[in-house]
Amino acid sequence: MEGTFRRRIDEGNPVGDMTLIDTNILIDIWTQDPNWYQWSSGEFGNCLAAGEVAINPVIAAELSLGFSSETDFQSALALANLIRLDLPFGASFRAGEAYKIYRKRGGRKTSTLPDFFIGAHAELSGIPILTRNPSGFQTYFPRVALISPKLVPAPETTRP
Repeated sequence: MEGTFRRRIDEGNPVGDMTLIDTNILIDIWTQDPNWYQWSSGEFGNCLAAGEVAINPVIAAELSLGFSSETDFQSALALANLIRLDLPFGASFRAGEAYKIYRKRGGRKTSTLPDFFIGAHAELSGIPILTRNPSGFQTYFPRVALISPKLVPAPETTRP
């Protein structure tokens, strides 16, 4: 298994030591994925030990697909000690901007829009993302700090 890479753009995190947990991490843990469980659960534990772990409504909607009842879903969220964050309204415009760039560059998938909302939320709130799929976040939200098993080289960025 590859090592863990952390990319932090700025020193200050306005929300404290909080990490937004991407859908794939929780699915890895809850399904005990044979390839990713160890890494995902270990990094989730590291994030929890360092502060709070959070999801937003987009991540919750993606996660809910794996549950047969809302009661089971709510129980799983409670057991994971996840903070439930509202999605900032400004994230809708930022997500749309990123999606527009994606489409202009030839992107054809329509299923990527949830990731654009997650990235926009993290960017506007100054929250790092724990994910094992960093490429879209790196490309369209280069100011977002990422915790990932692999990061593709990205150009240097600075905060405006």
